[in-house]
Amino acid sequence: MTTDPSLFDIRLATSDQDLLAAQRLRYRVFVEELGGDGPLVDHDLRLERDEFDAVVDHLCLIDNRRFPGDLDHVVGVYRLLRGDRAADFGRFYCDAEYDLEPMRRCGRPVLELGRSCVDPALRGGSGMFLLWNALADYVLDHGIEILFGVASFHGTDPAMLAPSLSWLHHHHLAPDGLRPTALPAGYQRMDLIPADRLDRREALIGMPALIKAYLRLGGMVGDGAFIDRAFNTTDVFLLMDTAAMSDKHRQFYESRWQPQ
Repeated sequence: MTTDPSLFDIRLATSDQDLLAAQRLRYRVFVEELGGDGPLVDHDLRLERDEFDAVVDHLCLIDNRRFPGDLDHVVGVYRLLRGDRAADFGRFYCDAEYDLEPMRRCGRPVLELGRSCVDPALRGGSGMFLLWNALADYVLDHGIEILFGVASFHGTDPAMLAPSLSWLHHHHLAPDGLRPTALPAGYQRMDLIPADRLDRREALIGMPALIKAYLRLGGMVGDGAFIDRAFNTTDVFLLMDTAAMSDKHRQFYESRWQPQ
């Protein structure tokens, strides 16, 4: 499916309607589609929300053909939390799942990415590509050097995800100095299959497109997955060091990457 970029705008949420529309989209994806839930989720109004919404920037993909008052004009969203804001707020979202001390000790500007989703009708087009282009501008504007966040596999059965998790562990583990570890409450080891018994094709087929996109850019993973039963997901910690990103990866990001 192709998407005409001229029909869309990209902007940070600028109004209560933008925020509500982003939360409505998140409800459709994370609650209705993936079976998630949370203490602040509003099932009556169909809004997926939490305490971080007040302190993050919401990068929104706007469909100009839709009327804002209907709360369906936001058709893609990325939630962005810079390190300085997280310090003022007291924590990152990922602190609930991973020990982030290695990230905090590195002393470099960081950006947490979260709640990434696109309207199902627009997946496979250029929607995610447009969001990533805008994200690149945001990173440059704020001097960000490290991007990180959790990316999710649907479901909580490690045996079903073993090829993909093992591939990530054996081929994309972050270096010690930057590697967060999943907290004991949800820790799931990822080296479930020995490296010499892995089938690359099987591992990649079972991997969400967003995770594969991060890997193409040199993305790395933390130690262990985290089982998030509230959202019915198995989460992995992903980080990208923009300073270490190779020219090949930069070129791929800037001109060739398309979502699958």
